[in-house]
Amino acid sequence: MKTAKSLLPILSLGIAELTVNAAQLQCTTDAFAKYLASDSSRGEPAVVQWAYRIPKGGTFQVPDSDIAYPESPTDLPELCVLQVNVTSSTESSYTFGLFLPSEWNERFLAVGNGGFAGGIYWADMGVGVRYGFASMSTDTGHNSISTDGSWAYNSPEKVTDWGYRAMHGSVVLAKELANAYYGKRAGYSYYSGCSTGGRQGLKEVEMYPEDFDGVIAGAPAWWTAHLQPWTVKIGTYNRPGANGNQIPESLFSWIEAQIIEQCDPQDGLKDTVISSPQQCELNLEALLCQGPKTSGSANCLDPAQLETLYNIYSDYVDTNQTFVFPHLLPGSESQWSVLVNNGSNNPLGYEYVQYYLGLGPQWSPDQFDYSIVQLADKLDPGNATARNFDLSPFQNSGGKLLMYHGMADGFIPTDSSRYFYNQVAKTLAPSGIDLDNFYRFFYIPGMQHCAGTPDSMHAPWYIAGPNQASSLSSELHSVPGFSDAQHDILLALVDWVEKGVAPDFLIATTWKNDTTQAEVYRQRPLCAYPKMAFYKGQGDPDQAKNWECRSLY
Repeated sequence: MKTAKSLLPILSLGIAELTVNAAQLQCTTDAFAKYLASDSSRGEPAVVQWAYRIPKGGTFQVPDSDIAYPESPTDLPELCVLQVNVTSSTESSYTFGLFLPSEWNERFLAVGNGGFAGGIYWADMGVGVRYGFASMSTDTGHNSISTDGSWAYNSPEKVTDWGYRAMHGSVVLAKELANAYYGKRAGYSYYSGCSTGGRQGLKEVEMYPEDFDGVIAGAPAWWTAHLQPWTVKIGTYNRPGANGNQIPESLFSWIEAQIIEQCDPQDGLKDTVISSPQQCELNLEALLCQGPKTSGSANCLDPAQLETLYNIYSDYVDTNQTFVFPHLLPGSESQWSVLVNNGSNNPLGYEYVQYYLGLGPQWSPDQFDYSIVQLADKLDPGNATARNFDLSPFQNSGGKLLMYHGMADGFIPTDSSRYFYNQVAKTLAPSGIDLDNFYRFFYIPGMQHCAGTPDSMHAPWYIAGPNQASSLSSELHSVPGFSDAQHDILLALVDWVEKGVAPDFLIATTWKNDTTQAEVYRQRPLCAYPKMAFYKGQGDPDQAKNWECRSLY
């Protein structure tokens, strides 16, 4: 069951007035351990590893052993921090961290992970606790960096923890501990994650619709059984070969410039930001060399290289014209060095095949064919893929879902999120469920994977989404100067859940220097799909008020 709702006053930040709560438990290992020992209803053994207090303005020093997310959050509010280990099977266990602020907004927030990572995301917990949330993160049951999948080899229980079990189990117990500490239940529970974190959020919505009142799923890696094989496939397009099809990395920025020139004007303004790449009719032949390619004509493509470019911009379709995965969008070129560069394959692809699918470290991307996709569909290791498109239980429970994806994402094709959205729409339409009542999806033009923007675009991308604040600063939260529900997606979600105010648009921000956030450079509205922002034709285009949302269809 969802947590009982309470009447919470509204604060200038748009959440709740922070109130000092007298703790019912001391912030000590023994106090939390005694609580766990007295709770006979719990089935899984849990151990409090440590607990202590951090003073206002203090820093949580991430242990050196936590290799996935080593960034230490600074300038924290006064809080109690603890770490708990839970046995999930005879062969596995998971750990979670919990920040319990002294000035609590009576809400709970869980944050997600990335890639194959096994680590507590203390930095994103720090972002949440600065709003006043009791904030939690799980290590998903192992300790690794985001691109290391070797821990999964012949370890199905650990993979199950990573797939969904560690998140749900951590959420349930963390809520219990917060309840015991404050002597009252959280009024509302929220989730915020991007990439694998977005997938974790969708799995929660699908499997445990009562866990959260509101969920933010950014750039979700939801289709694990197809995304990971696609990651191998796209690495095969640009391999060095006798046919001369390889596009050198040195040409990626030139290709990006040509794509921006072709695809920029569709939103009514030529400003280096590609807002509607799907509506851009690419003329890739314009990139062909005129005459034989020589050292003097380096910035052009020969026919074999052009074919490679077509493959990159095309959906992955395999045996019997089976659709496998959508393509990278025009405008994603700034991140191609990770997946496309010189035919090198990314560990997020081939290590999934080696270790998750169990083909072993001797398996090579040269062996890739459609049978890998079929095997991944059959096994779906850890039940990780979030492919139950019937979200009606979450909708019926009153839950709200905000999903977004950067259009310059070069890691996870942007339209995998549109595919998910459309599958949900097709599933729920026969029941007469209007998605707008509980689920909204936003494209972010010019944003890369989860955060950031190419230097060539300098597009507004910051909405205080998961991973965004911690990518800029160890002490940041919300949107400096714009801490409201129009600019901050977490505050927008809170408003939707608690006040019924649904976001028709969000305003994204970028600064002249994103690291210092001293001076705003551009702000633009992000429109709820299927609408997009168009320039009105007058006024400063770097101000959001001079843009409007219009339907594409």
